[in-house]
Amino acid sequence: MVREVAMTRVWLRWLPAAVVPLALAAAALAGSYQAGAATSLPNKTAEEVIAMIARSDVRALSGTLQQNSDLGLPQLPSTGPAATQGPASVIELLSGSHTARVYMDGPAKARFQVMDMLAERDLVRNGTDLWLYNSADNSAAHMTLPAEPKQGPALHSPATPGVTTPDVVAQHFLAAVGPSTEVTVGEGTTVAGRTAYQLVIKPRSTGTLVDSVTIAVDSASGLPLGVDVRARGQAAAAFSIAFTDVSLATPDVGLFSFTPPRGAAVEEKATPQMGAVPDKTKTGQGPQTKAATGQPSITGSGWDAVVALPAGTMPTDVRAAPMTAQLSQAVPGGRAVTTSLVSVLMLDDGRVFAGMVPLERLQAAAAAS
Repeated sequence: MVREVAMTRVWLRWLPAAVVPLALAAAALAGSYQAGAATSLPNKTAEEVIAMIARSDVRALSGTLQQNSDLGLPQLPSTGPAATQGPASVIELLSGSHTARVYMDGPAKARFQVMDMLAERDLVRNGTDLWLYNSADNSAAHMTLPAEPKQGPALHSPATPGVTTPDVVAQHFLAAVGPSTEVTVGEGTTVAGRTAYQLVIKPRSTGTLVDSVTIAVDSASGLPLGVDVRARGQAAAAFSIAFTDVSLATPDVGLFSFTPPRGAAVEEKATPQMGAVPDKTKTGQGPQTKAATGQPSITGSGWDAVVALPAGTMPTDVRAAPMTAQLSQAVPGGRAVTTSLVSVLMLDDGRVFAGMVPLERLQAAAAAS
């Protein structure tokens, strides 16, 4: 039950960052991460490699990330008007190949730069200040984040919204490890010039779209350096993200300061809020099938889980966006986005269902709620 609740909370954090761009709001994959030749490392069990990740005390880093997507979505433009308008700019990161520079110093300082062909998109966080900037149209947006409680020294603490790194992605999948999952250790490899263990996570369930997840774990620091997610029946990786170079030295403090360029259009935005899921370990209740409280709820467990978001959760500009219509298909009672890893069902009554499961599973959950 504890694992189920953990998976629920992970889904709610991940939906705004990686799935909701298709249906709500997101963040960050034709080939797997570019692992080097096999290398010899001291033998470790899966439990020992997972413990390495948990003990990792990496607080600061800088590096270049390569992400590739083969989710079955069309290749979307990375420049021009379509690439700079609201949901389109986020959804575009879920197709094709992208390169980004990342700088981090603890959980409250981050800089993420997505390098487009003729432009650059920046996300800069310094404490509670979060800036988004797009050089294509010289536009900037500012948000004030709530102050976070003191965290441990490592980067495992809550990530800056919109910053996707191998560590962030790995934590999502590690939360699913339990009786419904087989975990093994593959051959040692090299990623970004560093030796790494390969942790292979394979769902035992046949009801999920996920075939396997491979996490490359730095043998020295325990930091995840790359993640490769494969879908059932698909030869190439559906989603992969990895460092091509990385340094664990503290970046220059000036990288976390941002001043909008001269003439930039600046907009102040409210920080989006997501409701919490009731903790079933405390209430003793079974899976909730109705979002009667106005909060997200979950049906099923583990890899087969379906998250239900109540009416009014989806921003109207996302649902009405031409890009949403382009990526979705009409189904009874609404529209659906289906990819090789994730399905999203948007009903006409405003409710949204999502999961790493086939569309039919979402429709059954919707009918029962």
